[in-house]
Amino acid sequence: MPTKPYRTVPGPSACSEDAEKNTEKEKIIMLFSKISGLTKTFCIMSMVGGVAASYPAHAGDLSSVLFEQQTWKEIQAETEAGVTTIIVPVGGTEQSGPYIAVGKHNTRVFSLAQQIAKKAGNTLVAPVIAYVPEGGTSPRSSHMRFPGTITLPPDVFEKLLVSAGESFQVQGFKLIVFLGDHGGYQKYMEKAAETLNHKWQGTGAKALYVPGYYTVIAHQYADWLKQKGYGKDVGMHADISDTSLMLAVDPSMVREQALRASGTPSATDGMYGGDPRRATAALGQVGVSMQVTAAVQAIEQARSK
Repeated sequence: MPTKPYRTVPGPSACSEDAEKNTEKEKIIMLFSKISGLTKTFCIMSMVGGVAASYPAHAGDLSSVLFEQQTWKEIQAETEAGVTTIIVPVGGTEQSGPYIAVGKHNTRVFSLAQQIAKKAGNTLVAPVIAYVPEGGTSPRSSHMRFPGTITLPPDVFEKLLVSAGESFQVQGFKLIVFLGDHGGYQKYMEKAAETLNHKWQGTGAKALYVPGYYTVIAHQYADWLKQKGYGKDVGMHADISDTSLMLAVDPSMVREQALRASGTPSATDGMYGGDPRRATAALGQVGVSMQVTAAVQAIEQARSK
């Protein structure tokens, strides 16, 4: 009589053998159940891990360069450890033609300021200043002639910058960097930096206005685009350079489908010269790199003095 595969010794009755069979089956079922459960757990953990990894650094994460994501204790610890440079990114809320969202400057300067801070090292990024001089309200002038624009009087804007700078200086920051993405307020940023530097004489603190972050677009980047055959597309506002920069930083801010299907742009659309229809993210990335490099160099030079 052949030996049963599930037994190695003779003995019990057929009833016992059936019970043995059932026990073995139960063990096998339990084993597969455990393996299945572990597999499911592993899959779920992998999914959760993947989602978590895709999130940006959040509050309390000291790897973040964002001032607003730190607690006051963490900010104090950072300044005491030598993180004494802070970038004040200045954007603006304005019309930018029919195809770019009105938060263009805020989105762009927020993104680039973080790149600059990481490259410069020992630097945090302050919350974006989104309300800036954009024209008059009575009568309506400049970008205020269009919906989607918010303006401040120049003197209020300048006082805002000075107050922000003083706030950072008293809590231990030594280099306060004003970085502006829009052309209309550059001179007020420069005046605010001058006011602060006059007040801070002998304190070791310094305010730095970085014109190169903005002027590199109107000069080096525009020249590069012209050399590449985009001369007729370069204008002053919402042109190929403006649109390409936005596509490089955040394409969701550009109504690209409507842009590609549009006709020749005009000033009545809020687009001052040039043509944005051939804009690409690849072209914009060149300008972004120029802006980041210009700002990092300015910060390094200021630190060396």
